[in-house]
Amino acid sequence: MSIDLALIGGTGLYRFPGLENIVEQVVETPWGKPSDVIVSGQLGAKRVAFLARHGRKHDILPHKVNYRANLQALQQIGARRIIGVNAVGGIREDMGPRVLAIPDQIVDYTYGRITSYCDVDGAEVRHVDFSDPYTQTLRQQLIDAAARADVAVVDGGCYGATQGPRLETRAEIARMRRDGCDLVGMTGMPEAVLSRELGVDYACLALVANWAAGCGDEAEISLEEIFANLEKATAQVPPIIAAMLGES
Repeated sequence: MSIDLALIGGTGLYRFPGLENIVEQVVETPWGKPSDVIVSGQLGAKRVAFLARHGRKHDILPHKVNYRANLQALQQIGARRIIGVNAVGGIREDMGPRVLAIPDQIVDYTYGRITSYCDVDGAEVRHVDFSDPYTQTLRQQLIDAAARADVAVVDGGCYGATQGPRLETRAEIARMRRDGCDLVGMTGMPEAVLSRELGVDYACLALVANWAAGCGDEAEISLEEIFANLEKATAQVPPIIAAMLGES
């Protein structure tokens, strides 16, 4: 099966609207099962695959996601380009709620996660170049598609990946700001580096759900507001993907 583009949906994005001739696949990998079935279908003349990172019932914690199986399963069905859609908190002043950003760097604060396909007895040790964690050509395709779809996005920024599932303290966000992070999320790693090890193009489309702790003008973070912001931001994703595939 030829897959023109694969999407990994985060919090608030559990299915991709507009797909036709849908096929659901249960894919087995050497690393076990992915988070859910892979749903593929036609978007115009192109075939798109979709996987819900936390499962369609959102019942998998960020540090419990089987990232190796997710990426391997998408590669096994023919995906060579993957867009990770991530719900994040905004740190930088221009990355407030409902903003869409396409980051170009990562700082990894996670721990205890399996971060490599090499992490198994007998595997060849590979040191992949991760200077630029996202595939630049794919990033640019996203940016250009957003412009064609008339959807505003922020080009660039540093994604700070934290362990979760709890949100961060004000002190932690202050440290992340000093470290140069502009966004904070819980699932950006090891997804990006595993894609690099597989030789699959990967880029992140970050949806800002809330100001991070101590940022913006919010005294506290409301879950109701987070999901309202995600709903608005998520609605901008399908037009970007359609434009990217030339189906707008």
